[in-house]
Amino acid sequence: MKSALIASCLLLAATAAEAGSAMPTAGSTSQPVGHYEFCQRYPSECRRNPVRAVVKLTPALWAKITEINYAANVGIFPRTDEEMHGVPELWSYPTDQGDCEDYVLFKQRALEKEGVPASALLITVVKQRNGDGHAVLTIRTDQGDYVLDNLDDRVLSWDQTPYTFLKRQSDADAGRWVTIEDFRDLLVGSVR
Repeated sequence: MKSALIASCLLLAATAAEAGSAMPTAGSTSQPVGHYEFCQRYPSECRRNPVRAVVKLTPALWAKITEINYAANVGIFPRTDEEMHGVPELWSYPTDQGDCEDYVLFKQRALEKEGVPASALLITVVKQRNGDGHAVLTIRTDQGDYVLDNLDDRVLSWDQTPYTFLKRQSDADAGRWVTIEDFRDLLVGSVR
């Protein structure tokens, strides 16, 4: 246990040296259908946030983030909503199996139980390199925005992931979504 804490602290120090950036967001956008239906079933999970938080990334918090990310990734068996529920899309809290949104909901709830404010834990929709949609959890910290992903046991700065970021929950209201301005892959050219 002590060696795991030391490793987490060293990893935090290395990460802090390469501190990430805050994800640039723009105006409101559409709420994913699966999240809308989730909000109908769990209205208390989709309310305005009284405080818009950016959490201080301490060694203890980093250890907890990495622990929860890894525990979910190895403890939840990946299955599609079609396989589990017979429908194409159903966002739900997983027990032992789930798809990407279910992992996100599990991690979000677990970190809230550890005292992280809901407004710092945002469901985020991305596009994978192969064009498929995917969901990850973004945690907003004073050292940038970090991603917890069921496809990667590492917790990475959002701008160090292979994804194109599309939209995420608003930090002001868990039932609202904002566009992400992800310009990292744009090529800049000039004509003479």
